[in-house]
Amino acid sequence: MTSIVLFCRPGFEKECGAEIQEKAAWNEMYGYLELKKNQGLVFFHLQESKHGEELMNKLPLKRLIFARQWFVTVTEKITLPDYNRVEAITEALGNEWQYSDLRMEMADDNDGKSLSKFCRKLSVPLRQALRKNKILTQKGNNSADDPDGATLHALFLSGQEVILGFSLARNSSPHVMGIPRLKFPSASPSRSTLKLDEAFLYFVPRDEWNERLTSGMNAVDLGSAPGGWTYQLVRRGMMVTAIDNGPMAESLMETGQVKHKMMDGFKYIPMKHNVHWMVCDMIEKPQRVAKLMSEWLLKGYCKEAMFNLKLPMKGRYQQVTNDLQSIKDAFSKYDVKYELYAKHLYYDREEITVHARLLSPAPLANNDS
Repeated sequence: MTSIVLFCRPGFEKECGAEIQEKAAWNEMYGYLELKKNQGLVFFHLQESKHGEELMNKLPLKRLIFARQWFVTVTEKITLPDYNRVEAITEALGNEWQYSDLRMEMADDNDGKSLSKFCRKLSVPLRQALRKNKILTQKGNNSADDPDGATLHALFLSGQEVILGFSLARNSSPHVMGIPRLKFPSASPSRSTLKLDEAFLYFVPRDEWNERLTSGMNAVDLGSAPGGWTYQLVRRGMMVTAIDNGPMAESLMETGQVKHKMMDGFKYIPMKHNVHWMVCDMIEKPQRVAKLMSEWLLKGYCKEAMFNLKLPMKGRYQQVTNDLQSIKDAFSKYDVKYELYAKHLYYDREEITVHARLLSPAPLANNDS
């Protein structure tokens, strides 16, 4: 049976499964779920084999909130011998397909982590064998070399079990299991800084950084203290207005790039409409934050917004759907064109990160009432 395998944060398998099942049904593709609880793995077993690749062609991974990575299976679970594992995998693949890259992957739990060393050791001889058999191209070790190609995934359930599949290079994460490995900067006052760092990497194409993430821009950080998100703006050369009743890290204030206003983030209104980025990581009800973000964009207080919506303990997928719909409804009311994406990023925990920007003029830019 052909399945779509999805990687998510452990503990969010239910949300990831509900989302792929819903999106597939919208495309008249159906199947049943198998959730690997607390392993960060979801199997969506399809009724029709052809729907695997069809769904990957129709549904952008970027439109899935809870899935970090995905692939379509080309084999059932394969039992590997103690020796000649490379030969067993190569034979199972045959030579029907050719792939531009190989991803060695495992569950995102303690058992999976113990497999990482095994996978790293096996990856070199496996790549060599796949290239020798013309299953893997000679272009390089990165699917970026062939954006129109297919990426081969080897999901190891143990040292003796593997499932093989593929994803489309143009519609999958460039990272193994969808996890970017970012280094925590020692100069940052909090680990939350990694959330915004990953968000910029994920939501803003690198070839647009010179226009959208450049030195000299004005930015506002709502709920800024002690400055984890402000740090990411400062290190990119931006001038930041930090809004929080709590204290900011002295190291950030000493840069001369930060102005700190001790006040409630919900009450602050910028005097000038020259802010490009507004970022927000407030511990608040997501409904309030979603409404505030919509207002900032519609009133022209900022060009782009990056913010977190906190997740409830229960009904997380439904709550996320409702919060995002409220933003869409606010934009639709004024008939503006917009870009809105949300993702449960690797460095997120009980929240999702949302990026929004208007692609047409802000309709309430001269109306602050």
